[in-house]
Amino acid sequence: MATLQDIGVSAGINILSAFIFFIIFAILRLQPFNDRVYFSKWYLKGLRSSPTRGGAFVQRFVNLDFRAYLKFLNWMPEALKMPEPELIDHAGLDSVVYLRIYWLGLKIFAPIAVLAWAVLVPVNWTNDTLELAKQLRNVTSSDIDKLSVSNIPEYSMRFWTHIVMAYAFTIWTCYVLMKEYETIANMRLQFVASEARRPDQFTVLVRNVPPDADETVSELVEHFFLVNHPDHYLTHQVVCNANKLADLVEKKKKLQNWLDYYQLKYARNNNTERIMVKLGFLGLWGQRVDAIEHYIAEIDKTSKEIAKERQEVVNDPKSIMPAAFVSFKTRWAAAVCAQTQQTRNPTQWLTEWAPEPRDVYWPNLAIPYVSLTVRRLLMHVAFFFLTFFFIIPIAFVQSLATIEGIVKAAPFLKAIVEDDFMKSVIQGFLPGIALKLFLIFLPSILMIMAKFEGFTSISSLERRSAFRYYIFNFVNVFLASVITGAAFEQLSAFLNQSPNQIPKTIGVAIPMKATFFITYVMVDGWAGVAGEILMLKPLIMFHLKNTFLVKTEKDREEAMDPGSIGFNTGEPRIQLYFLLGLVYAPVTPMLLPFILVFFALAYIVYRHQIINVYNQEYESAAAFWPDVHGRVVAALIISQVLLMGLLGTKHAALAAPFLIALPVLTIGFHRFCKGRYEPAFVRYPLQEAKMKDTLERAREPNLNLKGYLQSAYVHPVFKGGEDDYDDDDDGDYGGDDKLGKFEDEAVIVPTKRQSRRNTPAPSRVSGESSPPSLPFSGKQV
Repeated sequence: MATLQDIGVSAGINILSAFIFFIIFAILRLQPFNDRVYFSKWYLKGLRSSPTRGGAFVQRFVNLDFRAYLKFLNWMPEALKMPEPELIDHAGLDSVVYLRIYWLGLKIFAPIAVLAWAVLVPVNWTNDTLELAKQLRNVTSSDIDKLSVSNIPEYSMRFWTHIVMAYAFTIWTCYVLMKEYETIANMRLQFVASEARRPDQFTVLVRNVPPDADETVSELVEHFFLVNHPDHYLTHQVVCNANKLADLVEKKKKLQNWLDYYQLKYARNNNTERIMVKLGFLGLWGQRVDAIEHYIAEIDKTSKEIAKERQEVVNDPKSIMPAAFVSFKTRWAAAVCAQTQQTRNPTQWLTEWAPEPRDVYWPNLAIPYVSLTVRRLLMHVAFFFLTFFFIIPIAFVQSLATIEGIVKAAPFLKAIVEDDFMKSVIQGFLPGIALKLFLIFLPSILMIMAKFEGFTSISSLERRSAFRYYIFNFVNVFLASVITGAAFEQLSAFLNQSPNQIPKTIGVAIPMKATFFITYVMVDGWAGVAGEILMLKPLIMFHLKNTFLVKTEKDREEAMDPGSIGFNTGEPRIQLYFLLGLVYAPVTPMLLPFILVFFALAYIVYRHQIINVYNQEYESAAAFWPDVHGRVVAALIISQVLLMGLLGTKHAALAAPFLIALPVLTIGFHRFCKGRYEPAFVRYPLQEAKMKDTLERAREPNLNLKGYLQSAYVHPVFKGGEDDYDDDDDGDYGGDDKLGKFEDEAVIVPTKRQSRRNTPAPSRVSGESSPPSLPFSGKQV
């Protein structure tokens, strides 16, 4: 069991680690040759130029101004200077609202920490329960346990203090959550109202288009919306399965990178010696060939495959999916279509808001809609087994990350681990770092699962992955660590208990595991956050690419990898700290200062990263906030249930029933917020849409909206101007209207039959015969 000395050693190690990270960061960010790594956002915006141009050779790579090194923490106040409205313009609403999650943690836990230390700590400390237990029953405890509820004897009236504090913490948390929800909802509505014109404001994604023997998907979509939205339909773009083509394009890019690398290497050798490579595994064996000639031949071969595959996608009807991006003349019309049912059959012509073009995850658009339910069911089952079978290795690792576990597994280390300093390191540092390392590959696994489920936008993929990461953290990091951290054998006993006994078992174990979570917060929340600012992976990759692949300034820009806030990994980690803070606030307030340090440090670090580095992949206007709110409320309810279980083991029969009202009131609060504020995040008010349309028509009466939307949702591999398609005649789709060739605006007609214009067979959509072609002023439709 970790003592205050162990916690002190762990704090010293993590504070020293964070300080070292900050010093290294200060040195690296000041060097001119790292400027594109640590200020990449400004380069992408075109607001910063390279300091390596001009000047002496040494000055282009090393900063010789020693006064700059004395202010190595100057970036912290600089990160706080930019006001929030300017930050929204600079980085987008998603990034700003993500930062407000850290600010929310400070607003919730700062008053709670003060109140808990002023009231609960004296109440807990002024008992001698653990001292008596140590003398009479040889019970092991530490000074930290004396600050917790464990130090209060059974049947004590002092438990009323904890119940009153639980009510106070709940009321304050709910108040802050409600005010923040209201603020974020207003920020979202204001952002959407003031936002510049974007294609997704006029576009809906239509899925599960029913098949028709008389019309292609493109014709059927056009016919349906000309009939049902005659005054508002503008144009559409059908979805095609171009996944194989995209893979070939990606393959060609990789081959081109290798060709660039060998050409630069050959040039640096003064064109004297040809470079030879082996074609076997990792270049270790196989036929030796000329590297440059080999990659030129491979690129030429892949280019021909791309051209062939592109023609197959264009000409093969099976490549056209029963889905389309449909654009309207106004935002109002798009809002009506996206938020209403289109036909009497609720499984056909399904409409939803289209993601913005940057947010579209193109590979999943090729997944048939009918298979999504099966895919999601399979992933639910897979996630269940992943979560609960993961408890076993985590419990095993946690059992080894203790003095007793190490001695049991490796008796020859007994003399080393029983040294006072080593004992403090093991108990105060090793468990947290072991758990951190064990979870390193989890985000990638969860993202693969989300992609398999078929979500069509990057934002929805990240939100689903974040939800599962949160559940995984709750079960494996929180529950498993609480139950199985002391002894691996306790796992089976815990799983065999009846459901009504589990809250009591967890409640008893929670105070004993406070020291473990303190060490975890310091490892993950202090040193981990400080390490984030180093950007080691982007730094190394940039210099490797800059050395071996970069030939032009465009190549140098592409070599930058600024990354993004990573909602799918960052938000669940924040939620774990909310859970720990709310659970331990009435039980062991000792944890709260460590959590406050995490929120404060993370707020500064990520604000700096968002201002200078991260380049957000998409903008969802804070659509994720209902998820954030719901998880904090869930953590609050969990803390209340576990406190009831803990007091039940203390035989506080008179006091414990008064806690029953807390979960009920909290659920009622959540339902109120869900009905009051959530509609602003899932629906677009028609009033706002109409107002924005009216203002736009007044300001730009001659706007060519169709030209603006025409190529917005064309698959990236079909967009013109790429070298891959130089051998084709057309820049976009080779002239084939099967992929949604856009036509001039026309008058509504009963039906559209390009393929069977003279055939009297009735349409499955309109139920009428196909009329003969009718002439109109303009183009025939």
